[in-house]
Amino acid sequence: MPDLDATRLALRAGRTDARTEMARAIAAAESPACLHVFTRPMFDQARNEADRSDPDRPLAGLAFSAKDLFDIEGQPTPAGSRVLSHAPAAKADAVAVARLRAAGGTLIGRTNMTEFAFSGVGVNPHHGTPANARDAALPRIPGGSSSGAAVSVASGAAFIGLGSDTGGSIRIPAALNGIVGFKSTARLVPTDGALPLSTTLDTVCAMTRSVRDAVIAHEILAARRVTRGNAPLAAYRLAVVTNVFLEGLEPAVASAFDEALDRLRAAGARIDQITLPPLADLAAINATGGFAAAEAYAWHRLLLERSGAGYDPRVARRIVNGAGMKAHEYIELVHARRAWIDRMEGLLSSFDAVLSPTLPITAPAIASVAPGVERDDEFFRVNGLLLRNPTIINMLDGCAISIPCPVAGGLPVGLMIWHAALHDDAVLAVAAQAEQALQTV
Repeated sequence: MPDLDATRLALRAGRTDARTEMARAIAAAESPACLHVFTRPMFDQARNEADRSDPDRPLAGLAFSAKDLFDIEGQPTPAGSRVLSHAPAAKADAVAVARLRAAGGTLIGRTNMTEFAFSGVGVNPHHGTPANARDAALPRIPGGSSSGAAVSVASGAAFIGLGSDTGGSIRIPAALNGIVGFKSTARLVPTDGALPLSTTLDTVCAMTRSVRDAVIAHEILAARRVTRGNAPLAAYRLAVVTNVFLEGLEPAVASAFDEALDRLRAAGARIDQITLPPLADLAAINATGGFAAAEAYAWHRLLLERSGAGYDPRVARRIVNGAGMKAHEYIELVHARRAWIDRMEGLLSSFDAVLSPTLPITAPAIASVAPGVERDDEFFRVNGLLLRNPTIINMLDGCAISIPCPVAGGLPVGLMIWHAALHDDAVLAVAAQAEQALQTV
């Protein structure tokens, strides 16, 4: 499936046009592969906008999708819920949506998500759950919370899936669907016009079909130029963290990760094994509930009182957990995180990037975690596993990208390349070289 960069080149060479590409995107969006992907399709509007597009603008009229928590002028912002489905219409586009449109992107529709972005699984009891794009035989979870955004990209309905990442909600669905998901340093992209989960951890970012597309999307969203590095892998000092990140891997994940490391080493990569003792402190730091529950409760408390019965019970359960955090506990959490980040940054300072499996598991069947109290235990078990590795980077205030590992006919597995805050360009440069090495047979 051609990526954004290749399609832009084809447009400029006259081998295709925006109308043709939009027709292909809409055909994919209307196919069975995109069942439950779009909560609000905008296909007619997209056709008209593509007809009027400017091929000289960066996105040249090509399709992008937007997670249901972003404001779109003239529409309510339900964030995957029922309780906000009749909220007042947004008066303006979210900054991220506006920037993609200003770059020439055509919005094809709002995409499904975990209600209020509160899980990494992608199940939605109100709008249905999109099936993972990589297994037509058995409906598997798409990953969340940016579930529909991921499937829109993996199915061919969009070149960029605009989403958010609070504890892995871009990287989790990217890894499970075999695409690329880049979580930038949070402060680089404004969150204005995005309904919050955690004002501390939320990051506005996107999923794409390639690393070079991730660079294009990030440059638009962050309004900055990425310093592109053409150095070979041998020029970078890389690390693999052996504690926490490698624990309890499914055999298929362990095999794919080892194969990825072998290919990177064959391409010249120098990879050290390290341990990060501060990882053992995360449970104690988050013992009072962490940022997401407390900050989500602060936003939702009045809405819960009015419309609590309309919430996904699993989401409401997690939000209500934040009610118990006291003010002094929240302040202590902020200080503890800052001290933890300082320790982690000191240990990572001699490396250009760190390599880990994005997730310890592959995508389970939707049926095993579908709505229903009899499946709650399995749902929360899977959710915990999916969040485990990615959420460390959010606590670090770091940046990370998930790219596909080589797999021989199995389910997708992600390789996460990451570092601390403002190492975005180095992470993207390593990822570009790694992607090339992993695609070489």
